[in-house]
Amino acid sequence: MLIEITDEVKSNITSSEQEVIDWLNENEEEIPNYSINQIADASFTSPATVSRTIRKAGFHGIAELKYRISAKMNYVADEKVVNEIFNRSISECRKTIEALDVDTILRVIRYIKFSEKIYIVARGTTKLIADDFEFQLQMLGYNAYVLSDSQILQISHRLFKEDDLVIIFTVKNSTPDLEMAAKFAKENGGKVVTCCCISGTSLEQYSDLTILGGPKNNNIIEEFNIASRLPLHIISRTLIDYLML
Repeated sequence: MLIEITDEVKSNITSSEQEVIDWLNENEEEIPNYSINQIADASFTSPATVSRTIRKAGFHGIAELKYRISAKMNYVADEKVVNEIFNRSISECRKTIEALDVDTILRVIRYIKFSEKIYIVARGTTKLIADDFEFQLQMLGYNAYVLSDSQILQISHRLFKEDDLVIIFTVKNSTPDLEMAAKFAKENGGKVVTCCCISGTSLEQYSDLTILGGPKNNNIIEEFNIASRLPLHIISRTLIDYLML
């Protein structure tokens, strides 16, 4: 309700002013588009009565009344948009968690625990996830290293050994360097785990295990084809949480 009819207000208004208050409360969303004269006509009163009523209701004038209503309407609209954003994130988290296979997660955990070295491979902004995963593995006492430089990945066959584990984080495997690193790791006898948002990428042919998560179409900035990396965060978080048990 726009104007609350308290005992104080009720004792200080006339029947005509009550008509104005009733109209204002019933037509709140329309008020920003109405002038005082139009409100007077619609409520069957006079412009002077409308102006006086607005002041008695605690507003300095019609301009403040319109501003308050517009601000409230904008807030409601913004709140709806934010709730839709929340729902998208919740949906993405739920779909990622539902897509995770428990047996695959447990097998990856065993690879991590019994590997001599763990190389975390990622390119572009996905490296931020790899960096965080590396840090947490190191805090847990594992020999973890991030590889993201293209030139190093191209000669990574010099690094990978038989007892090593290579974990690749990628949204959709759009970088040839990742496939090259996976191929080298397999040729050298290492284990390869791919964490990806879509299935059927060329990385799978070189992977011992593939963890899939998230919806297939999850672009957050369509113009630049930038996809959400939330599923990869959830995958890394799941692995770390289990290792901490």
